Amino acid sequence: MTASTPLLVTFVAYLLLMVGIGFWAWRSTRSFDDYILGGRSLGSYVTALSAGASDMSGWLMMGLPGALYLGGASEAWIAIGLVIGAWCNWKYVAGPLRVYTEHTRNALTLPDYFTHRFDDRSRVLRILSALVILVFFAIYCASGMVAGARLFESVFGLPYAQALWWGAAATILYTFIGGFLAVSWTDTVQATLMIFALLLVPMMAMAGVGGFDPAVQAVRELDPARLQWVGAGGAVAIVSTLAWGLGYFGQPHVLARFMAADSLATIPRARRIGMGWMVLCLLGAMATGFFGLAWFAVHPDVAGGVQANPERVFIELAQQLFNPWVAGVLLSAILAAIMSTLSCQLLVCSSALTEDFYRGFLRPAASQRELVWFGRSMVLAVAVLAIWIARDPDSRVLGLVSYAWAGFGAAFGPLVLFSLFWKRMTRNGALAGMLIGAVTVILWKQTGSALYEMIPGVLLASLAIVLASLASRAPPSSVQDTFDAVHAELDKSGY
Repeated sequence: MTASTPLLVTFVAYLLLMVGIGFWAWRSTRSFDDYILGGRSLGSYVTALSAGASDMSGWLMMGLPGALYLGGASEAWIAIGLVIGAWCNWKYVAGPLRVYTEHTRNALTLPDYFTHRFDDRSRVLRILSALVILVFFAIYCASGMVAGARLFESVFGLPYAQALWWGAAATILYTFIGGFLAVSWTDTVQATLMIFALLLVPMMAMAGVGGFDPAVQAVRELDPARLQWVGAGGAVAIVSTLAWGLGYFGQPHVLARFMAADSLATIPRARRIGMGWMVLCLLGAMATGFFGLAWFAVHPDVAGGVQANPERVFIELAQQLFNPWVAGVLLSAILAAIMSTLSCQLLVCSSALTEDFYRGFLRPAASQRELVWFGRSMVLAVAVLAIWIARDPDSRVLGLVSYAWAGFGAAFGPLVLFSLFWKRMTRNGALAGMLIGAVTVILWKQTGSALYEMIPGVLLASLAIVLASLASRAPPSSVQDTFDAVHAELDKSGY
């Protein structure tokens, strides 16, 4: 039995399980509503873990540990910002968005929600928001493709180009078949596997150098600067990394989980489960990078792979520290992280193309069966585009994720927050905020500034929403009545 045989067997078994769940979900998918939002039937446990797994992509297992390995403790501010942002998203956005989307003609997508929230009969808001989703999700999906390629490249020694297609194939298959239910159910399995791996690997790495104190000493001897909470970037770097938390309010793949919850009462319990899972996973990812740094400092003879690419630190530790069969299970966790996020991103893109372009403009009277099959074809189309973007073997997972994360955070974050809580907001304000946010991120990125593009994007988008709304006529009475009805329901439920 060759060294790769246990890994191959483990990976194949895992992939067959995911595809099997996809076929099972197919049996429960009877309409386009089922395919896109699972008929709004997710309970608290599935809502929580699906939201977490869809959020924490390959960057959790590769990008974040790689950042800690390369930059040390100062990179931990990313995780702190994300925890604060995620908690606020669950606390202040999840419930109101769940209720509001039902009151706005049972909106299935964010563009659909924006259109009905502001009674935009011109449908310009629908078109532009769908375009923003397609542009930034193509980049985001590419990050998942890169992470999958890196995994298959490292484990099986495949050329990058071949690894790229193999890494994408299974995710495309179960998303194509089962839609939202397949994505949500597989997310639950994948989230369980991810937390197991992220707690076990750093514990073994720490034990492998003699414990916590020897690990810290090994890092200090290698580079004392990596123990500092303020890195070379100073305050600007800290503010920029904390600002990752702002992005949560505008991530369509996370917000879709809130929209799909079976009731408002599900949200508080889902928040507790989801936040507990997230905190443990982030601690594990950071510990993997930090203790991996210590372990490879003590074992420099096997550090070649991680020195070439720090984002491989989890992969290298799993292969060095564990029996091949156990390593296969642990490396499947990376595949789980990649697949969970990539699948829901493909589905959100598919829903935007199907609901907001195909049914919205081309085929308003399309049957449910036709919509489901068109949605499936769009999953394939977006996947091919993402593979094309990811074709560069020098791509870095965290870099692609940070760009897409900022794009959504600036374009949709202020728009979602103001739409839920400001009655005076208008359609023109929504358009101005979305466009200013997206354009600011794109332009700021080109400047090479050390300040994360999310920050100016969110600030200018918020300002644009306020000024454009106040400069235009107040929303129609029907829009204001819906706003009042939503908040009356929230008040009644004690939310």
